[in-house]
Amino acid sequence: MSEPRFPLVQLCRFVTSALQALGLPPHDAAIVAQLMAQAEAQGSDGHGLIRLAPYARRIRAGGINLRPDIRVVKERAGMALLDGDNGMGHLVMHKAAQIAIDKARHCGVAWVGARLSNHAGPASLYARMPLAQDMIGMYFAVGNANHLPPWGGLDMLLSTNPIAVAVPAGQEPPVVLDMATTVAAYGKVKAKAQRGETMPVGWMIDRLGQPLTDPKRADEGFLMPIGGYKGYGLALIVGLLAGTLNGAAMGSEVIDFNHDDTSVTNTGQAILAINPDAFGDLAAFKARVDKLVRELRGAERMPGVERIWLPGEQSHERRMASERDGIALPPALLAQLDSLAHELSILALQAS
Repeated sequence: MSEPRFPLVQLCRFVTSALQALGLPPHDAAIVAQLMAQAEAQGSDGHGLIRLAPYARRIRAGGINLRPDIRVVKERAGMALLDGDNGMGHLVMHKAAQIAIDKARHCGVAWVGARLSNHAGPASLYARMPLAQDMIGMYFAVGNANHLPPWGGLDMLLSTNPIAVAVPAGQEPPVVLDMATTVAAYGKVKAKAQRGETMPVGWMIDRLGQPLTDPKRADEGFLMPIGGYKGYGLALIVGLLAGTLNGAAMGSEVIDFNHDDTSVTNTGQAILAINPDAFGDLAAFKARVDKLVRELRGAERMPGVERIWLPGEQSHERRMASERDGIALPPALLAQLDSLAHELSILALQAS
């Protein structure tokens, strides 16, 4: 039996209604809902609607400021530092991206950091925002729970600390890399647990170094960094740039929002916008990106390989399919959303 599908606009309406029922102002609720639905549409199921119930739990516990004063506290021509006032991370980073884009128009390059933010969904949502203005976007964040020890250690002092980069192309889809510094983002672990699936060997190990494949036992182990010690080093650097530089939480200061609904997380994030027009002819740059994309895709393939993919191509195809066919939601997630709708006295999702 196939999973029921829902138009993107219906998911946006549902999440907007839920967030308004929880106390967010209508305009803010609509921004967060749009970004959450986009995450689901592109296949980032660990950071999409699966997060709505945990957000609701945290909001009800008073862990998120529903009417934050998101403001610039430090600023120069090519940079800014935002204080998110413990608001929804989607709102903080939506504003950060707009500031970075505006500054990059004049400075060529602009960096905007944020502190006192919260979980904001998949990194690519914000790296992609400069694409609409033919700019390159880069996003960095400190994860909202530590699941990674220093290389060779056991103390959880680092998180998945994601990085995303989006590069505009001409006729080809943009090149969009979105990756955790661990083999798998923790959101994927949550999605596996909700669906009753096991994790592949290599995602996690227990404290004795043995493979851990049951996502419901995730607290008994930790995520593996990509590339061994290199992934650990990358997680550290991303955390320094997104957290420490902004005065946000890092290391032992990070609050595990999976188990603590009331403490201020002081999540750190950063976005960099680069205006290719400042470096030369924009059309020529995009044409060169197209040429490289086609060279890579057309490279000789190993036996059994049907297609060479570029970063972001599969997410791009999922977005196109979601717009055409609607977004499929697994039964466990749909049941969770139905329960939340009942609690909030809003209309539940209805499959078309």
